[in-house]
Amino acid sequence: MKMKRILAVLLASMLTATALVGCGGSSSTTKTESSSGNNGSSSSTDASSLENGVVDVADFGDEDNITLKVWAPDAAVSVTQSQCDAFVALYPDKNITINVVAQTEAQAGTQAQTDPGTAADVFGFACDQLDNLVKAKVISEAVYAEEVAAANSPESVDAGKVDGTLYYYPETTNGYFLVYDKSVVSDEQAQSFESVLEACKTAGKQFIMDAGNGFYSCIFTFTGGCTIDGFTDEEQTIQNIVMEDEDKTVKTLQAFAKLFKDYKGTFQALSVDKIASGFANGTCGAGIDGSWNTATNKEKLGDNFGAAKLPTIKVDGEDVQMVSMYGYKALAVNANSAFPRSSQILAYYLSGEKCQRERAEKLEWGPTNTTVVKEDVVTSDAALVASDAQSKHSVAQVRISSTFWDPMATLGNQMIADECNPDDAEAMKTLLNKINNNIKDE
Repeated sequence: MKMKRILAVLLASMLTATALVGCGGSSSTTKTESSSGNNGSSSSTDASSLENGVVDVADFGDEDNITLKVWAPDAAVSVTQSQCDAFVALYPDKNITINVVAQTEAQAGTQAQTDPGTAADVFGFACDQLDNLVKAKVISEAVYAEEVAAANSPESVDAGKVDGTLYYYPETTNGYFLVYDKSVVSDEQAQSFESVLEACKTAGKQFIMDAGNGFYSCIFTFTGGCTIDGFTDEEQTIQNIVMEDEDKTVKTLQAFAKLFKDYKGTFQALSVDKIASGFANGTCGAGIDGSWNTATNKEKLGDNFGAAKLPTIKVDGEDVQMVSMYGYKALAVNANSAFPRSSQILAYYLSGEKCQRERAEKLEWGPTNTTVVKEDVVTSDAALVASDAQSKHSVAQVRISSTFWDPMATLGNQMIADECNPDDAEAMKTLLNKINNNIKDE
C-alpha cells in the first residue's frame, strides 16, 4: 500500500495543474506515510490527524510559494482566517499565504460561475447550488472523498454527490427553526404556532418570518405533505411540487393564511435580520431564523434566548408539525485554482473535526462531523438541538432547480396579501397549481 501511494504521488507530480484539477483523484492515492519526526509540520497521517483534516506534507507535491484566497461569510471571516493561519503553521516547510475575504455563500456560488478565474480558490456555498457549479465545471471533485465520508453524516455526504462523485467538503448544516424571547413566549407555548402568535400579540410584540422568501415560504407546501422531485440526471430540466394529497395541501395553505389574517400586525413578513434587531429594541417576540444568526440573537436576548423546532399548526382540527427545508453548506475547490493540491488540502482541513468544533463553539454552526455532533458543545446548545430536531421534519435542500425559488416566494407573498381569502379553497387550489406550473415553466 505504501508503494502504491508513493507511485501515485510521483505520477501525479508529472501531470499539469489543469489535469490535476480535472481528474480529482482518489483520496487513497494522494497520501503518503511520513518518514519525518515531530517537527511541527504535518508529519503524521494517523487516524487522529486525518480526522482533524491534517494530511502529510507530501500531498502538496511540488506546489510551493502558495497563495490562496478563501471566501467566507462576513460573520465567519475572523474564525476562518484564524483556522487558515493554523493550517499554515502545520506546514512550516511550505511558503503559504492565505487571505480570507468576505463573500456570502449565495454570492460565492453565483460569482464562481460568472467569473471563475477571479473566484476564490476555496469558497463556501449552499448545497442546492451544487448541480449548477458542477455543470459549469467550475469546481473540482473532492480528493479526500473517502475520509469525508468516514467522518461526516451520510446525509451531508450524499448531498455533495453528483452521479456518485463527491464534489464538496461539508462545513455546516443549513436549516432554520423557531427562536423566541422567553419573557414573551414560554417553552410550552413554543410548541404551537397558534400559541406563539397569541403570546406575541398579548405582549404587543411581532412574530417575524420572511414569508416572501422561497427558502422559508416552502414551509407552507411542505407542511401540507408536498415534496419536490429533485433532479436525477443532467437531462432533467423540469422540476415540480409533488403532492400526496391536494386537498390536504390546500387546507394547510388555508390554515396558514387564516393565521396571517387573524394575527395581522403581529405576524410580520420581514427579512431574518429584523429578528435580532427586533429582539434588541424590544419589538420582536419570536421568529423563524437559522443557526447562522444564533450568536447575534443570543447576544440580544441573553438568558431569555429560546430555541425549538418549528411548532405545529392546526389543520382541519389536527395539530400538524411544520416541515421546513434543510440542507448543508460546504466548501468547494475552484477548478481554476493555480494551486489545486493546496486548495484540496485546505478545504479538507477546514471541513475537519477540529475546525467544525471551533465553528460550533464560536459561531454556533451545526456540525456534520459525527464526533462533534455528539459533544457537549452541540448537545447543550438550545439552537443546535433545535436545528437537529427540525432536520427530522424537513425536505432536503438538494438537487433544486433555480426556477423553484421565485414562484415559491410568490406563493408566500400572495398568501399574506390583504386580498387573500383563507376561506376560498378553490382560489387557494388555483394559486397552488399556478405556482407549480411556474416552477416547471420558468
